[in-house]
Amino acid sequence: MSVFRSASFSVPYLRALPAKRSSVVTVLDIGSTKVVCLIGRLEPREESRLLPGRTHDVEIIGVGHHKSRGVKAGVIADLDAVESSVRMAVHTAEKRAGLHVESLIINVSAGRLHSDHYSAEIDLGGHEVERSDLRKVLATAAAQIEQTDRAILHSLPTGYSLDGERAIRDPQGMYGDRLGADMHVLTAEQAPLRNLELCVNRAHLTVEAMVATPYASGLSALVDDEAEIGCACIDMGGGTTTISVFADGRMVHADAIALGGHHVTMDLARGLSTRLEDAERLKVVHGSALPMTGDENDTVSVPAIGDGESELPAQMPKALIGRIVRARVEETLEMIRDRIQRSGYAPLVGRRIVLTGGASQLTGIADAARRILARNVRIGRPLGVAGLPAAAKGPAFSTAVGLMIYPQVADLESRGAERAGIYRAIGGGGRFARVGQWLKESF
Repeated sequence: MSVFRSASFSVPYLRALPAKRSSVVTVLDIGSTKVVCLIGRLEPREESRLLPGRTHDVEIIGVGHHKSRGVKAGVIADLDAVESSVRMAVHTAEKRAGLHVESLIINVSAGRLHSDHYSAEIDLGGHEVERSDLRKVLATAAAQIEQTDRAILHSLPTGYSLDGERAIRDPQGMYGDRLGADMHVLTAEQAPLRNLELCVNRAHLTVEAMVATPYASGLSALVDDEAEIGCACIDMGGGTTTISVFADGRMVHADAIALGGHHVTMDLARGLSTRLEDAERLKVVHGSALPMTGDENDTVSVPAIGDGESELPAQMPKALIGRIVRARVEETLEMIRDRIQRSGYAPLVGRRIVLTGGASQLTGIADAARRILARNVRIGRPLGVAGLPAAAKGPAFSTAVGLMIYPQVADLESRGAERAGIYRAIGGGGRFARVGQWLKESF
């Protein structure tokens, strides 16, 4: 895996994973509530009907997680605190895996994620579509991307056309006069990405790639049929909620909302006048996104804020906890519904929503989502990875597992403009350069 960088800031990205060799991959999920480090061994696998898009089997050999400090709504607020959390999580994973980590893949939730779509056509002159033609048309589409204060996280071809015939997944080997391509480009503001990379670098680690959280969660939590026919994956984290829409096996749209499970905890802490730790416990034990059907006279003991032993716990109606939780959850789900509707991809989403992330474990949230989103909803957990401890098999670890899956699909992305610049710089285009490139991609 190699990293290329331009003179100005650009997101590092991965080379294609060697198809016939095993690799060790380290990923880091920096969230608002926890930092998770996974170390996995990827072994080549035969083509299978089970998870057909996967090229490697993944076995987790090291897991480390630590309480996140210094991150608010996915944005770095305290460099020292985040650096400390990263060091602790990585050290624990290294110790369990028995190896030393130098570089890793990280996730991105901040930076006001934004999706754009570009189309381009080139003249084929009636000859057979070759791989170089695919690169050329994708580079032509990428050339339309405006260079602003935003960085490109992902550039994914979503479909090709040949002489006006659309919805062609792979035109290579076909004949035609005009080859077209549609591309989904996901961007983020540069400053949050720079700060994220700086935190990792300060821990004496190198960022090998940055992956948008909604993309990673979708790779982990969606089954192949859902990604093919159209589905939205909603990752409800501690500080942010991200949305990704998949169709024909590719991510076609992504978005993020600065609301998450921590906001529910904050509402409880304020409404009940208790500490955040106690509010979190009350949310987990007594919180529900469903209307209360029990006795309105049921009460819950709520510890008061204060250090004195004379501070006695207050008795609060259990229904009050439910009302506070439900109000914030419904607000978040309504924002998700509106974002999907405004995106224009609601028809592609169809009737299927997958909820994942730590906040999706709240009691009754799936039923609340079915009512507000008016779609079938299921809770998504990480799929297709072996070696995860029982505590890491839940929705809270979907992003981290998705980062581990990402190297297997990284070659689907097009970095046409950047690669073209690199090839020119090294004299690319000649026979020897093409042979060298083929050797790098094949061995």
